[in-house]
Amino acid sequence: MTNYGRTLLAVLSAAPLMAAAQSVTIYGVVDTGVEYVNNIGAPKSSVVRMPSLTGTVPSRWGMRGSEDLGGGLKSIFVLESGFAPDSGVSNQGGRLFGRQALVGLSGNWGQVAFGRQYTMLFWAMLDPDILGPNVYGSASLDSYIPNTRADNAISYKGTFGGLTLGATYSFGRDTVNAGPSPSGANCAGENAADPRACREWSALLQYSTDWWGVAAAYDSLRGGPGAFGGLTKSSFTDDRLSLNGYLILAKTKLGLGWLRRDNDSSPTPRSDLWYAGAAYDITPAFTLAGQVYYQRYHHSDNKAMLYALRGSYAFSKRTSVYATAGFIDNGGQLAASVSGGQTGSNPVPGGNQFGTMIGIKHVF
Repeated sequence: MTNYGRTLLAVLSAAPLMAAAQSVTIYGVVDTGVEYVNNIGAPKSSVVRMPSLTGTVPSRWGMRGSEDLGGGLKSIFVLESGFAPDSGVSNQGGRLFGRQALVGLSGNWGQVAFGRQYTMLFWAMLDPDILGPNVYGSASLDSYIPNTRADNAISYKGTFGGLTLGATYSFGRDTVNAGPSPSGANCAGENAADPRACREWSALLQYSTDWWGVAAAYDSLRGGPGAFGGLTKSSFTDDRLSLNGYLILAKTKLGLGWLRRDNDSSPTPRSDLWYAGAAYDITPAFTLAGQVYYQRYHHSDNKAMLYALRGSYAFSKRTSVYATAGFIDNGGQLAASVSGGQTGSNPVPGGNQFGTMIGIKHVF
């Protein structure tokens, strides 16, 4: 046998051991449909379209894996790509792995990870925000909520019994220009001349049981030259404090929360977002979910009420169809769109708007 043959045989012989030591999973979601939105702009026109950002959830594919290092220690990684199912392009500014790209270590003490990853605000709102990143939901009033990620980030998250503690720190929170759009903030950071520029930090305190949970989180974005949203100075911050909870009953899940925002770059920097929602399993296959949101800006007439409803029918654990609708009523000079599915559909300041969408979701 040649040296090449011996080497190949040795590699093939070791393959089962390598497979046993390391686990890699490929996963994803494709979610899209057709949406109708009215009262767009001064002409109060309507549009029928296929949204590029989200349906019930944003479309994505990814890989995650772990390796057992012994003694309860594991190495972990996640690579996750967001894409627009209407055109196939990458979201998050065209990044290959714009949703997550991290590597780390985990054990009984928790997990430490490095790379592009979720901040703790994401984990705090995951359960209480019943509709989550639905096309009509919290993203319509605060586009950062489903995009709580940071580049160049270090994270820690550990669960001890029912108590979860977590924190992130980013040296430069968003290095890719994404629009401006809901999925980008364009503030690179890692600036030797200004160490504070474009930093991000967050913290989480959460307690959960099998049927209820409460959470508190704080998320702080610091500005820098060229940043979106007016955060063009490192002395400016955009901070969010989240307090929320959820309750799970036999066929029902209830969620309630409050999000306080302090944005130095806004002429109306202080705002509150309250939300309450419920999901009910009418049958094992059919679920009806709804949520009400109220946003108010301090010392201003700007405010909004958003009502959203969604019915989904599961053909299997992987495939479901849905119909969802939303109505927003803006006050003052606020012109938030009912739809978080695509930019460019805002009503006139103080206007109201209706949207509805039917779609299909497949999980793999």
